[in-house]
Amino acid sequence: VRLQVQNVEKPLYRGTFHCFQSIIKQESAFGLYKGIGSPMMGLTFINALVFGVQGNTLRALGKDTPLNQFLAGSAAGAIQCVICCPMELAKTRMQLQGTGEYKLKTKNYKNSLDCLIKIYRKEGLRGINRGMVSTFIRETPSFGFYFLTYDCMTRYLGCEAEDSYVIPKLLFSGGMSGIVSWLSTYPMDVIKSRLQADGVGGITQYNGILDCVRKSYHEEGWRVFTRGLTSTLLRAFPVNAATFATVTVFLMYMRSEDNIPECEPGPVIHQPSSL
Repeated sequence: VRLQVQNVEKPLYRGTFHCFQSIIKQESAFGLYKGIGSPMMGLTFINALVFGVQGNTLRALGKDTPLNQFLAGSAAGAIQCVICCPMELAKTRMQLQGTGEYKLKTKNYKNSLDCLIKIYRKEGLRGINRGMVSTFIRETPSFGFYFLTYDCMTRYLGCEAEDSYVIPKLLFSGGMSGIVSWLSTYPMDVIKSRLQADGVGGITQYNGILDCVRKSYHEEGWRVFTRGLTSTLLRAFPVNAATFATVTVFLMYMRSEDNIPECEPGPVIHQPSSL
């Protein structure tokens, strides 16, 4: 977030590693966890919603095909925006608080919940849903590629329930799914972050998505749409590796406890929705 929205004329950070060093030096290790309250509150519900909607949509479509995997994932991504957008708004505001052009002597927000409450009091529902359209545009295809990649990877690697290497294979498949999903829509994430950070310092720069795209490109060129990509991918692999492997193994375990076959006929562990 800090790399995505920093002022191009007076940049605070030269790259991912320099940003990491600067946060540790200026704000201590706790600075790395700014805004953690928002994801802690929202991610449980988001993941439950995503995997639940994806599984039920895939069953409703009736056939486990690559296209249906993409459509089911896209449906899940679209629906979870209701929680994701306010959560990321609070996270963005908390992460920027006290840095660069947003540096103030007193803190505007005590925590993520206080941040959302104050935004709501000042701007209403429209305020806490700032960036909803850009979030929707990012999340819908992103989650489609997310689930499609995982399905393709597990099939390609031949993940079998009896395989002693099934866990590493699931971790690798999940990690690659996260990377592909972020690469597919990353430029829109940059725009979303800029829109949600807009106005924090008292000055509103953008009138909407297209205006943000136009001004960002005019001022910084095409590279602006890759700002922060390295740190995002470094985070994406372990996070999504853990997420997908945990969900898959947990569902396999629960199904086996109920004496239900762990896999459909065939050599491959299907998506969690098909287990």
